[in-house]
Amino acid sequence: MTPVQTIGLLLGLFGLILPFLIPLGSLSFAGQIGLGIFLMAAIFWMFEPIPIYATSMLVIFLQIILLSSQGPMFMDAKLPTGEPVQLQENTWQIPTQALKDENTVLVAVEPGVTEAVVVEIVERNGQHVIVRSDQLSTDKAIVTDTGHRLVGYKPNSYTDYIGTLANPIIILFLGGFMLAEASVKYNLDKNLTRYLLSPFGSKPRFIILGLMLVTAALSAFMSNTATAAMMVTVILPIIAQLEPGDRFKFGLALSIPIAANIGGIATPIGTPPNAIVIAALTDYGKSISFTDWIIVAAPLVIVMLVFAWWLLLTFFPPSVDKFKLEMKGKLNLSAKAIGLYVIFGATVLLWVTENQHGIPSSMVAFLPVAALVTGRILGKNDIRNLPWDVLWLMAGGISLGIGMDKTGLAVWMISGFEWGAMGYVTLILVFGLVAVAMSNFLSNTVTATLLMPLVISLHTSGVMGDSFNLLITGVVIAVACSLAMALPISTPPNAIAMSTGIIRTKDMAKVGVIIGTVGVMLILAYAVFYWPLVTN
Repeated sequence: MTPVQTIGLLLGLFGLILPFLIPLGSLSFAGQIGLGIFLMAAIFWMFEPIPIYATSMLVIFLQIILLSSQGPMFMDAKLPTGEPVQLQENTWQIPTQALKDENTVLVAVEPGVTEAVVVEIVERNGQHVIVRSDQLSTDKAIVTDTGHRLVGYKPNSYTDYIGTLANPIIILFLGGFMLAEASVKYNLDKNLTRYLLSPFGSKPRFIILGLMLVTAALSAFMSNTATAAMMVTVILPIIAQLEPGDRFKFGLALSIPIAANIGGIATPIGTPPNAIVIAALTDYGKSISFTDWIIVAAPLVIVMLVFAWWLLLTFFPPSVDKFKLEMKGKLNLSAKAIGLYVIFGATVLLWVTENQHGIPSSMVAFLPVAALVTGRILGKNDIRNLPWDVLWLMAGGISLGIGMDKTGLAVWMISGFEWGAMGYVTLILVFGLVAVAMSNFLSNTVTATLLMPLVISLHTSGVMGDSFNLLITGVVIAVACSLAMALPISTPPNAIAMSTGIIRTKDMAKVGVIIGTVGVMLILAYAVFYWPLVTN
């Protein structure tokens, strides 16, 4: 373990207990636990003293043990209540411990829900106090210990946390991962690349456009990382035709990670932040279909790709007139490969026509999950090779969001800021900038995981008023996370491209900062003028 990881481990463990060492006002006991888990997860994800997927597993485990109704913390817990003793009209005797503060008691409305009632203290008498209130009655049970761990919290089942691994969004991504694995196994990805690149000729400016369009199209349905890894092998022979000092090679090498990052925005399965946002929106009744997501995201993707293409040509103009492209290979026509083509085509067709037939995209995703293994197109070794770590990372993020919501932590975190005074447009801009900034240093998935509970809380609390659009704000988070590409550590495609030894960090940073900044401005324009038209 490196010194940085050791520091991260110690900071994360300290963050876990920190909420119990400082006064946090109105935050419940369960909220303090949730805050500790949140701080630990954020620090562990940032410093990686353990793998990021292991942090997600740890989050789920701690929530099961510390927050669920079956865990030892809340298994046998009962909220202590009692009835106020009426002395005369509107005058009551209650235990001194029932006073939350000098003029408030808590009335138990239902399990996990209490209501503050204002009282006037008339007399203190040892362990009891006489108060005056016209809101108390003998049929209203008062909480006799306002510091009890059940105040303001109704524990939910441990299955809510464990079940995140079978969340419909996780299944959607599993189907996408299996299609991608089969595509690589039977060279469907390479054949698609060969056919899709052929129309772009041999001129450098159109070759780089073709590379970006093909990379983006593949990234919309495959892992950004896998797409970048494959496409980097395509550009290396092209770069080999350039003179050693030709700056156009930087543009060629940068075009792959940029297009992979942007292309992942286009579909719900394109990149994990999309799934995190869709899962959070679905939990609050704001579901968005596969087709609707494409309608929302694709126009922005096209504009960003064209802008990035122009930017690369401006910074790294070509110095040759034409390239010689050799894209050899032939289509695999074995029975299993043909089976893959049919399953791939049927799945994509069902995904993009979801609005017509009404079958949720997560249900459609089970078609490749079942068909690819039933038809022996994928074997057990192929299944083992799937990126299960990504699915665990996403499940942990969804679980963290559930915990932050159930404990009231998410609402508490926004309660100290005057969000309503900011204005909706300013809020969109702030979330976009914060998402891009965070995602340049943290995983895109982690950033979406940390920000979505805040967005949900703004919606449920109503502090932004009727102008707040939960769906659009969620889309802003997802898109902005994918536009962070200024550093080699920002995204796996960046790291893959950097590993070629062709790209210089300063060039990646210069292009990445411009794309991120322009991207946020475009997000703001789409959020104000276009997305409201297609999401209502």
